Amino acid sequence: MENSQLEIDVIQLLKKLWSRKFSIIFTSLIFGGLALAASAFLMTPAYTSTTRIYVVNQKTESITTQDLQAGDYLVKDYQEIIKSNDVMTAVVENEGLPMTPMQLADKVRVQVPTGTRIISISVEDNDPEEASRLTNAVREVAAEKIKTITKVEDVTTLEVAEPATKPSSPNIKRNVLLGILLGGFIAVALVLLREILDDRVARPEDVEEILGMTLLGVVPEMDGK
Repeated sequence: MENSQLEIDVIQLLKKLWSRKFSIIFTSLIFGGLALAASAFLMTPAYTSTTRIYVVNQKTESITTQDLQAGDYLVKDYQEIIKSNDVMTAVVENEGLPMTPMQLADKVRVQVPTGTRIISISVEDNDPEEASRLTNAVREVAAEKIKTITKVEDVTTLEVAEPATKPSSPNIKRNVLLGILLGGFIAVALVLLREILDDRVARPEDVEEILGMTLLGVVPEMDGK
């Protein structure tokens, strides 16, 4: 009996959601529009530039398996060196930046693709030209620091950072989608909450379901004229 009651309740809730589908869709679109407006007019666009380097730790042209394995471990060291306080401080001083080394470090991202010894250095800034300039500056200082500390033969530049043509953030499409989903979730939750908390007798079946009494009859609606 309880399972039957639960099934009837679920069906009723689904019917209520279907009857409110236009309100739910409208609310979702409103939230999506708000997310679009916030992303386009309230959030400052940020641009990311990336440079790539390859660390050569072998003076000879032949590279053994042990060299490659050692290189895998050294890559993590290179990541720490690139974002070290010494490197960040040197870049800030060389470029005359109006920020602290820690603030610059927050803009820098270092990545190493799996299975490679190529290191990507990225810097995010509100100005695409500044982002590329800082990226190349970090690469130059970091390359010298890596050679000094690890005694490697050379640090080769595979790709020079160029000014980005499109902002890396905000992600407008993602924000709009999240806004639509959030609006839909809130609308559905409000409809369900209102239906669950509504204890009024709206249908003849409610008399039996809520009060546990047998319905004897229904008074027909009378024309007031």
